[in-house]
Amino acid sequence: MCGGNQVDDDESSGEKYGKPKEHKKDFKGPIKNRSCTDIICCLLFVICVTGMVVVSAVGFGYGDPKKLVYPTDSDGNMCGVGDYASKPYLAYFDILQCTKVGVYAIAAGCPTPSVCVASCPSTYWVYLELEALVTLTTATTSDYDKLLCKNSVTDAQTLIVASASVGTKVKDTVIDTDLCAAYYVPTTDLVGRCIPSVFIDGLDYAATMVSSSGSYNLTSKDGIDINGDVLNTASQYLAKFYALKNYAELVFKDCINAWWLILACLGGAAVFCFIWIILLRFIAGIIVWATLVLFLGVWAFGTYYSFDRYYYLKNNGNPAEQYDVAPLFAGEFNYYLGLKKTWLAFACTCSTLLLIFLLIFLFLVKRICIAIELIKESSRAIGNMIFTLIWPVFPFLMQLAFFAYYVVSAAYVASMGASQFYNNATNTTDDGGVTYYLKRAPCDVNDQNTGEVCEFVKYGGDEYTIPLEVFLLFMFFWGMNFIVALGQMTLAGAFASYYWAFEKPKDIPAFPLTGSIYRSLRFHMGSLAFGSLLIAIVQMIRVFLEYLDHKLKGSGNAVAKFFLKCLKCCMWCLEKFLRFLNKNAYILIAIYGKNFCASAKDAFFLIMRNVVRVVVLDKVTDFVLFISKLLCVSAVGVASFFFFNGDISYLSEYVPKLNYFFTPVILVVLGTYLIASCFFSVYSMAVDTLFLCFLEDLEMNDGTPEKPYYMSKGLMKIIGKKNKQLKEPVGTLASEKKTDEMILAEI
Repeated sequence: MCGGNQVDDDESSGEKYGKPKEHKKDFKGPIKNRSCTDIICCLLFVICVTGMVVVSAVGFGYGDPKKLVYPTDSDGNMCGVGDYASKPYLAYFDILQCTKVGVYAIAAGCPTPSVCVASCPSTYWVYLELEALVTLTTATTSDYDKLLCKNSVTDAQTLIVASASVGTKVKDTVIDTDLCAAYYVPTTDLVGRCIPSVFIDGLDYAATMVSSSGSYNLTSKDGIDINGDVLNTASQYLAKFYALKNYAELVFKDCINAWWLILACLGGAAVFCFIWIILLRFIAGIIVWATLVLFLGVWAFGTYYSFDRYYYLKNNGNPAEQYDVAPLFAGEFNYYLGLKKTWLAFACTCSTLLLIFLLIFLFLVKRICIAIELIKESSRAIGNMIFTLIWPVFPFLMQLAFFAYYVVSAAYVASMGASQFYNNATNTTDDGGVTYYLKRAPCDVNDQNTGEVCEFVKYGGDEYTIPLEVFLLFMFFWGMNFIVALGQMTLAGAFASYYWAFEKPKDIPAFPLTGSIYRSLRFHMGSLAFGSLLIAIVQMIRVFLEYLDHKLKGSGNAVAKFFLKCLKCCMWCLEKFLRFLNKNAYILIAIYGKNFCASAKDAFFLIMRNVVRVVVLDKVTDFVLFISKLLCVSAVGVASFFFFNGDISYLSEYVPKLNYFFTPVILVVLGTYLIASCFFSVYSMAVDTLFLCFLEDLEMNDGTPEKPYYMSKGLMKIIGKKNKQLKEPVGTLASEKKTDEMILAEI
């Protein structure tokens, strides 16, 4: 299928994209005599890294991450810490106020009084019950104990009794002054906060929000009637959040029960990926064609199986079809798999993708032959430099460590802010018969006049916190991209050493990977910083655009939203282009030792002079490697699915009891994808490096004895090239003659 000569040369673009590379007689791969590049950017990177360390040190000195973990009540007391270690939960006086800000109440604070408690309230209560008993002078100590008051209220009973003796009601004494809660309902702790337990008992609030002495009209401070319907509606968001917490707990238990099996599956995935790469080393053609056929076969089988299940359910019916809507938060996958509509959607999706992949396969079948040869050459390079397979582990560990450092630093810096107190806004003003409620405003808790009405809301107020967090985020992007760039340039230098070795593996330098690491760090840290800086800037712009998008969600400015979407799309495309350009620039830097801008220009012009090959051959190769990676992930995922579902009878005794068998399957699939990405990223870098070297080889050499090709004989055969026979000098013995086959064998 791949036989015959395929001449696939691009036509020269004249001077538009520069002149083709000229032959250099003494060029034998990555040059050794090189100097430092992009020194200014290197110094800037070092200064910024030093600044990041200083910011982290300031955060470690003044920050306290416990502020972000433990809740704080209205008086500024941290629940579960110090004097309040026995009161780890935060109870809100008016849960309706929390629902106005939704989940942001956890981070930004809930605009209602709150208090640290030893346990969350588990019953229904309303102050009107106590009001009636106080009026009848039959209230006992146990009745007063039902009050939920601030920690500053040491003796609510004495205070209420004294006020009642002069005709002041409970409402005026402790409710309107925000000393005690007007009501509370059964709650359950969620990340240290007491949240209504509406989804636990399923009771109707309206049936219980009635005092023992009769029905009363209970109204919140902002005029909302507190009844069953209002509480049910207001608690929906938090209740759903609590339901997700329950699922998270079940998933966590599944992870604990199956952790050793998950690790075993990931170990098997690593072995499987390694075996697949070894097979690519020896039988790349068979593996690639088999991969493509199996890939198409998987989609074909998926199409057949989905249609088969659809027609079976259509003809036989299913009890699940009796329900119009699936049970809310049921988590029952079998319900959805029992619907014929589900399998019809699967069938249509699989058949459509099968047709698309089949057309791509037929259209690119000839180009796949060259892609196979590039993969073979990459396999030979990796086989002669086996440590390149291990190298991606080191950048991954570096990224993991840097990510952990950033998270810890950001947490400390975020917790540097002081406590923010606001007035409780219980007073009103009247203007022409219209009543206005005062808005919550910052206040000083130590002020003699306003200190009593100040309540803690959140931590913040430090004018330097946000700029420091922005700087840390920028350095996080820069550092992560720098590590990626270092990994790419290191592999590029090693694989370039392989390609430009005339007699392989004899001419490959000793320790090519170590030498490439040394050159990258010794001479080109500035270039690595330059390329990664460009991507970091674009990523910061994208973060800013996401922030603007979040702010505009509540507005009706459709024009602004449209332009914002366009900008986000453009920035995404720009980041992808820069990553592609940087990768090729790093390859030429590793070979010639030029600065980033010069190398990026040379790489861009080289690609444009050979744009057909780049678009077709290089991308087809990437597609083949992607299919290989996808097949590895799919194989391990299917095997783990049948194992954890108990479908493998002789291994069923090892399957632990799980709430959702999909939990370990999903973790195994994600882990396998990361493992496969590490292995195949080496192949991808090898293909890209050898491909650029191949293009330069075609430009600099013509196959004559003075300018021989460095590419393998397989590549020369496919593109219709060969090294010409050396001319026989006068008096040369027959035994000293070199045939064309001998030259090809040497290459």
